[in-house]
Amino acid sequence: MLLATFKLCAGSSYRHLRNMKGLRQQTIMAISQELSKRALGGPTPSTWINQVRRRSSLLSSCLEESLYSDQDMAYLRQGEEAMQKALGILGNQDGWKSETERSNGDKVLSKVVPDVGKVFRLEVVVDQPMERLYEELVERMEDMGDWNPNVKEIKVLQKIGKDTIITHETAAETPGNIVGPRDFVSVRCAKRRGSTCVLAGMATHFGDMPEQKGVIRAEHGPTCMVLRPVTGSPSKTKLTWLLSIDLKGWLPKAIINQVMSQTQMDFANHLRKRLISSSTSAISC
Repeated sequence: MLLATFKLCAGSSYRHLRNMKGLRQQTIMAISQELSKRALGGPTPSTWINQVRRRSSLLSSCLEESLYSDQDMAYLRQGEEAMQKALGILGNQDGWKSETERSNGDKVLSKVVPDVGKVFRLEVVVDQPMERLYEELVERMEDMGDWNPNVKEIKVLQKIGKDTIITHETAAETPGNIVGPRDFVSVRCAKRRGSTCVLAGMATHFGDMPEQKGVIRAEHGPTCMVLRPVTGSPSKTKLTWLLSIDLKGWLPKAIINQVMSQTQMDFANHLRKRLISSSTSAISC
């Protein structure tokens, strides 16, 4: 029986069978049930059963991959690539220059990164626990247009696994229409590493969301937000936002620099107001 089960597993790995979801689910259930029967069949499992158990994590990984199409796997890899690149940029402390800083400690830094271009780094401390920021920025991402005037709409186009999504974001026009209508299609992933949460993303292609008439398709990435509790003050959160955008079209660098740094500062203000407002509403209820 177990031999037949593993043949079923092998069959589910072939490209022409990957889209047969029923077969993949049947494979996973069959292997799980068969290993359980073998393990419970006697007081001491045989050597080869122990070997299978020791390799169960690898088997689970292979089975998980078989649940996704080639395109989905490409999105997952792209999301991970965005996270690694963005964290690599943030981890390099050399070359950052101040763009603007406020009396409350909020500041925007920038530097030019080879093969990426100019990137901007917002650093702020928010008087709310990390879970509240995660809830607002990840779980309620599609509501961002309700409280951030720089965002007209964010729509989740597809969810892949528990950490990765494809989004379409429409940016609001800037005052005086200095920067015309822009939209973005991005792959985003959110992961926790100990007490730190990382939200990363970059531009991607999604066949069901072609370029819109009258709107310039700009590109994100690599970009990320890092959330971590302030040392000694777990009710506060240090937020670092790495912003990298190619706005496309013809725009003077001076305008781009002004728009990017102002966008990040505005975001911090609007986020604080949103968190205070939602907390007040929750208390009232």
